[in-house]
Amino acid sequence: MTVRHVSRTVVRVLPALLPAGLALAGPWLAPHAVDVPVTAPYAPPDGVAPLGGDQLGRDVLSRLLAGGADLVVSSLVIAVLVTGAAALLGAVGALRPVAGRVVERVADVLMLLPAVLGILLIALSWPDGGRLAVVAAAVVLGVPYAVRLAAGAAAPVAASGHVEAAAAGGERLWHLVVRDVLPNLRSTLLALFGLRFVAAVYVVATAGFLQVGPQPPAPDWALMIRENGPGILLNPWAVVAPGAAVGLLAMSVNLAAAALIPRSGRKAVKIL
Repeated sequence: MTVRHVSRTVVRVLPALLPAGLALAGPWLAPHAVDVPVTAPYAPPDGVAPLGGDQLGRDVLSRLLAGGADLVVSSLVIAVLVTGAAALLGAVGALRPVAGRVVERVADVLMLLPAVLGILLIALSWPDGGRLAVVAAAVVLGVPYAVRLAAGAAAPVAASGHVEAAAAGGERLWHLVVRDVLPNLRSTLLALFGLRFVAAVYVVATAGFLQVGPQPPAPDWALMIRENGPGILLNPWAVVAPGAAVGLLAMSVNLAAAALIPRSGRKAVKIL
């Protein structure tokens, strides 16, 4: 990899990651306390509150800056766990067809469960779980979709000559998975990570909108949309700003993951 290629990759990745970085640093950048009214309820933007006030007169900008860190961290954890689990299960399934058929059948069953229903079931059975329950639900519901893609990408690698030669030479299963199969799935796994991050943002935001996880008065983008919906005509920014932030966050990380995919692997990813 040349210095020019690295520089181009950094230039493409950094702008895409700015929304995520801003969300993580947001709690320290908020100009006002997130739980103290500074203006009238649903007040329009002014010098004190550049995005106006919410339903209780709290600064929308401050709550917007402070409300994205948990979403970013939760979505990253979900995307990493789902991608890692799918990669391991897919590689093992490609190397051991019997195990692969079992994984596929279990994935088919779990895919029948709608995401929102799964979140509610896990949240109701784990009432004190909070955000951890949402993360657990998102991982359980995300792996079945991801393992299909990972297994499809791992199958031709497992059938290649060097992997078959390593297996014939007595190499253990985990050595084949870690040393021979997974390194050849970098492009697919990076694309999968971007997709699963977008899905995780959707799941976590949906859970927040349903008040599964963070509870009022916590600053949370999904909660902001739910709480301020009745006053959208009085101060649209209280709803539009957090909604746009959720979409921008998902898109930015997906673009960053796409920028890291080697050019030689992008055609294969598109075919998959």
